[in-house]
Amino acid sequence: MEEDLEPSSQGWLGGWLPAWRPTSMSHLKNVEARILQCLQNQFVSRYVPLPNQAKIWTISLTPQWGKGRTPLVMVHGFGGGIGLWILNLDSLSHHRPLHAFDLLGFGRSSRPPFPHDAQGAEEAFVSSIEAWRKEMGIPNMILLGHSLGGFLAASYSLQYPERVKHLILVDPWGFPTRPSDPAQVRTAPTWVKAVATVLGRSNPLAVLRIAGPWGPGLVQRFRPDFKQKFANFFDDDTISEYIYHCNAQTPSGEAAFKAMTESLGWARRPMLQRIHMIRRDLPITLIYGANSWIDTSTGEKVKCLRPGCYVKDMAIPGASHHVYADQPRAFNATVERICDSVD
Repeated sequence: MEEDLEPSSQGWLGGWLPAWRPTSMSHLKNVEARILQCLQNQFVSRYVPLPNQAKIWTISLTPQWGKGRTPLVMVHGFGGGIGLWILNLDSLSHHRPLHAFDLLGFGRSSRPPFPHDAQGAEEAFVSSIEAWRKEMGIPNMILLGHSLGGFLAASYSLQYPERVKHLILVDPWGFPTRPSDPAQVRTAPTWVKAVATVLGRSNPLAVLRIAGPWGPGLVQRFRPDFKQKFANFFDDDTISEYIYHCNAQTPSGEAAFKAMTESLGWARRPMLQRIHMIRRDLPITLIYGANSWIDTSTGEKVKCLRPGCYVKDMAIPGASHHVYADQPRAFNATVERICDSVD
């Protein structure tokens, strides 16, 4: 029996808000189950316990003919979860083991309090990934991270390079230093600006929880593109429901992300200032959406900061920030080629 990991709230406000918000871990479990039913390959989903009593929700796909190959580990971005990889899991697990997990503080994983400083929050994420790896018994891996997951995958590779055979950064967040000239800043989409307006004292997605029964409608209003991205699998609001229930719970990882950011979502500890410190023999590939609002020049900057090292960057036509869902066939083929080069 799976347990509800959301801690009970205290006080009259804490008792009232759960009733106001039409969500629960059971709601999230049910909508995720509808998503995972689309998988053709066999999979196992389970909680992986960490030494500090936290639990990481994990899905594993292990083909019989790929057991000897280096596993691919996928790390989602801010506000996401394993369900958003549904367009990629079958394809990328044909020839090797694949593991995807909900980051600590997100999705169905435990939602503990994080340190309130940027370095402490980042280290808490990274240490949870390493504890998860140990518990899973994975000696080394191809590590893929999207957006916030890309930032954390790079941070993990800084501390544990011997565990990573190839680092794949997909439209990674948090790499550039905030420009002093506003003209150098790319125009962010409307939903990003909307999130930024509540970054002051609130957690980024507080509006979803405050909105109560109108929360699910806000997801559909601000992110109607998600329904289109997954239209081949779902003709209803399944994905919007999933995103809502992932983010209407206790804002644990969300608060950690806020601690790691400064105004308008720039990283307090930009990764470009540290990327040169990753072990020189660790290959890095950056995959961008050609139409992404993320600064795609980061790939060239990483090359300059790591002279003589393997660094490759590429842009997938027709894709924006969510490359894996915008152009899943091209994305899957690209990642498969990278994985094949490892083994």
